[in-house]
Formats: sequence, C-alpha cells, structure tokens
Amino acid sequence: MLRCAACSRSLDAGQPLPWRCPGETGDRHHILLIHRDEPMVSDATRSAIANDPNPFVRFAPRLAWWDFVHAHGWTDDQAIGAVKRLDERVATVAGTGFRITPLEESSSLADAVGLDGRVFVKNETGNVAGSHKARHLFSILLHLVAAEESGLVPWRRREDRPALAISSCGNAAIAASTLAAAAEWPIDVFIPEWAGGVVVEILDSLGARVNRCPRRSDDPPGDPTVHRFREAVARGSIPFSVQGPENALCLDGGRTIGWEAAEQLNARGVSSLDAVYVQVGGGAFAASLSRGLAEGGVRAPLVAVQTAGCAPLARAWRIAHDSTQAWATDWTRFMWPWEHEPTSLADGILDDETYDWVADFAQLESTGGRVVVAAEDDVVLAASLAPRAAGIPASPTGTAGVAGLITEARGGQVRGDVLVVLSGVKR
Repeated sequence: MLRCAACSRSLDAGQPLPWRCPGETGDRHHILLIHRDEPMVSDATRSAIANDPNPFVRFAPRLAWWDFVHAHGWTDDQAIGAVKRLDERVATVAGTGFRITPLEESSSLADAVGLDGRVFVKNETGNVAGSHKARHLFSILLHLVAAEESGLVPWRRREDRPALAISSCGNAAIAASTLAAAAEWPIDVFIPEWAGGVVVEILDSLGARVNRCPRRSDDPPGDPTVHRFREAVARGSIPFSVQGPENALCLDGGRTIGWEAAEQLNARGVSSLDAVYVQVGGGAFAASLSRGLAEGGVRAPLVAVQTAGCAPLARAWRIAHDSTQAWATDWTRFMWPWEHEPTSLADGILDDETYDWVADFAQLESTGGRVVVAAEDDVVLAASLAPRAAGIPASPTGTAGVAGLITEARGGQVRGDVLVVLSGVKR
C-alpha cells in the first residue's frame, strides 16, 4: 500500500500507474510512501530466487511491484519471468543487466581520512548506466510493462505510448534513457542549458529527445528543468523520475541497494555501523538506501551529505529541530528552492530542492542520523582521494558522500565502522 505523508490518503497494491497522491494539486507537496509487510512466499519461490545475482529477482517479494502484479492475478513464475526478460533487454543496450554490486572494506580509504574504524565501500559504478539511478527507475519500468501487459493502461498500441519524461543533468538522464531504449519507449530528457559533452552524446546515442532548459525570467523559483518536465507531465507524459513526489515508485527499487548491502555486511558479521554516508541532491537515494539497510537488519545512522554550495536539506533539518509542526503537512515551512545559484564540483547533487526530504527526515529520525554540510575543499579532496584509495573510477558527485566523512573525521565525530557508496562513474 502507498500512503501520503502529507494528507494520509492511500492507494492499494493493485492501483495502476500510482505516480502521485490523488490529493496532490500541482505543487508536488505530497509524497506517497510504501507501507507493507513482506508477503508469504512459497518455499519453491524462495529457493529459486535466494541466490539470484539480479537484485530485482533476488528481492522481488519485498518490492511493491510484486504486490501489484499479484493483485492482478500473476503467479510468482510470471513475475520473475517478466523481470528476467526485461533485464535481458537492458543488458543488450547497457552491456550489463542488474547485478549485485560489490561491497568491500577499504583500509586505504580509512587511512586516508584518518579513521580508526573500518570503511566499507559499496561500488555502484558498474551498475546499469554507471550509477544507482537505474535502480530507482527500473521499478517504475517494471510497473509500466506489467500494467501494459495486463491491459491496465489507457493506450492500446505500443505506438500510442505516451513519452517518458525526466529532468536531470547527468546520471539519472543516462539511466532513464538506457532503460527507455531497452523498452523501446520514447523519452524526453530535460537538461540544464549549460549541459553538454559526453552526457549529451550518450543521450543522443540512446535516442533520447534532449530538451535544454534555460532559466526564464517568468519562471517561479526552482530548477527550470523541473518546470519544463512538469509541463510535459501535465500534457500527458509519464513521470520517469528519481524524485518521489513525481513518481513514488522510484523509492521502491532504490531499496535494493540497502537490502543487498545489508546481506553483504551480515555475511561479514556486521549488524551495526557508526554511520552510512550518503550524498544528497534530490534525496531519494539516501532515503531508499537507509530504509533498505534497516529492513535488512543493519543499524546505521543516516548521515545525509550536502555541499556548502547547495544545502536545502540541511536548512530544513535545522528548522525542524526548532519546530513542533508535522513536517509533511506544512511543506513550505521546511523546504523551498535554494536562494543562491547552486555551485559545487559535485554538480550532480545541486538540486534546488531536496524533493524527497520527507522520506529523508523519516530515516534521519528513525536511525538517529544527521545532516552534514561538506566544505567545497572537502568535496574536491574526496573527488581525488576516494577513487585512488578505493580503486573505483567514481565522479565528484559519486564521491560526495566521502566528503561528509572527511568533514566529520576531521572533527572527531566518527570513530567506528562506516559505509559509503561510490556511485556515478567518471565519464
């Protein structure tokens, strides 16, 4: 079941195309969060998926998508078969399908940041399209394909499919376009006016329709790519987004990273960490990873890392400590667009707003976490230090979580074992 954190409206498991709260009126100040217990699964199914290398097969019964297809009469075998067929098409386009990604201890990184405890590194750079973003989007695509096959969509022919739409300046756009190409689904990508180089070349090669979005004098505050994306959705496009208020199902697939990290840590005898450091732009990654770890039995305070050049979540968290109001019911008291021109070497997390701040707050509170604003010097240091120490070709955006670890290690605020995720291959 999906329930809105702002107005408590609910959608049941069988609801097709449950992108946004039905009470949402256009401002996106509502957010559907997943509420479910893991369903009963037959011994045969559990045995068949237990060691599967594809996280969307291995953890299929934990996904909200599993409830959706079963509500419409699918069997376990049909559901698992659908994942595998779609994954094969992804692999044809991306060169790899979805696979469990490595988690290793990096003593070199621990030494480099001056930490006495262990640093565990989850490497998402080898994932589909080079980052974790495709995980968020694959759960949406699975739902779309299943709804289409079950006759639960308003179009009847593939050629009548509405376009997918996403706003992004990098990894999310590449992930979305990769999955769209695999499904042979048209996609519009809304990117900043300044974006260019290899990212645009990749989008063009994948057949995406690239829409550059300059800031307009008549625009309301906020990201112009988001404004143009929302206009496309209002015209009928499907929100293929990594922002929960735009499409709640992105928070479903993102949890797979936390579930498999929990398995990997438990296999090493680790059931608790001093912290998990996660870079935060839109916020879906931090919320999903943290929740997945908790559901997998690993206790770890979430440390949400933002840069000094754009830190709307940190601002909201400070306000929340001085407020007794319910967060989601008074959205604009806590979250609004960053007033300054966002700037950082970690340009992939310069979202004007932390769109999934409500989900982040839930994890910050439940895990006893905190928000850290990394100085730009630490962002730059992490970008050069982390790839060398861990041997992983991550981009400055992908190493921004390490910047938060550097900031706190310098201040003596962390001493035990920690987890960081390097996501976003350097292109």
